[in-house]
Amino acid sequence: MRVTYLGPAFPGLTNPCVSTLGFRDIPPGCFLVEVSDEAGIGGEIQEGDVMLVDERRPIQHGDLAIIKVEGQLRLFRSHRIGGSFRLTPAGGGQGLFAKPSDCSGVVVFHVPQSV
Repeated sequence: MRVTYLGPAFPGLTNPCVSTLGFRDIPPGCFLVEVSDEAGIGGEIQEGDVMLVDERRPIQHGDLAIIKVEGQLRLFRSHRIGGSFRLTPAGGGQGLFAKPSDCSGVVVFHVPQSV
């Protein structure tokens, strides 16, 4: 599913989500994304959810990862296979293989849009 880049995450200096949604102890190199309408309104991840993404954290098995595909940021679940990863779209659909260097960041905090 597609996500929209909201900007860097610095408490008090950027998007109000950083302060109002309770992000604490934000590591350097983090940014915010918002889940697009492709997610719909049913399920674990929904349209409008905000995610804190750490671009410095290495991707691991089972992570939610942001990958740039055809010029768009997309959200995938990672499954480690040897030295690479099988990435499946968080909303279902056809997956792809990627190297750790293909990852734009790993989701470290997820705030549902209903908050």
